[in-house]
Amino acid sequence: MVYTVRLAGIGRQGGKTALEKELARRGITQKNGKPHHPTTQGKVERFQATMKKWLTAQPVQPTTITQLQAQLDAFVEEYNHRRPHRSLPHRATPATIYTARPKVTPGSSPTSHERVRQDRIDKAGTVTLRHDGRLHHIGVGRTYAGTYVLLLVQDLDIRIIDATTGELLRELVLDPTKDYQGTGRPPGPTPGKQKAGPTNS
Repeated sequence: MVYTVRLAGIGRQGGKTALEKELARRGITQKNGKPHHPTTQGKVERFQATMKKWLTAQPVQPTTITQLQAQLDAFVEEYNHRRPHRSLPHRATPATIYTARPKVTPGSSPTSHERVRQDRIDKAGTVTLRHDGRLHHIGVGRTYAGTYVLLLVQDLDIRIIDATTGELLRELVLDPTKDYQGTGRPPGPTPGKQKAGPTNS
């Protein structure tokens, strides 16, 4: 009932909760899952189970609301920024995934073509992207061969991001007339990325 009374039993519907009023004031559309419906509630219930297990395992248990809030803040920091997630691509953190993806603001209606692709940099140091039915090869660098990446595409603007760390590996404007989009760097290892060879004793 804290979240909504729209799904309450007969005679209990109507009106808005404080949360519903605040969401409406901020221009946020509220969408509720069905009560006791595991396919829509499962993710948040799984999160709550993880949080409760973490809180229970803490060596010092809180005795005040302030202490409890401090532990909840520490859990959120750990959960979002440091703990690898098995459910996310390449065990990335939620913060990495969130930061890498383009954002939509309330009331915005983008007219550009936006998409997110997952890929892996091949042995030649490239990834492929199809634009207007034509396949293009984009150079990133052989240093990154085997790295899983996210391609954030907005029309011809492309960002290639390490799917695990969130590091921006390359940003470019696609030239539709060229099959290969070079890095502009001379052939060879990326500066600062060379592997150390054997040394003479």
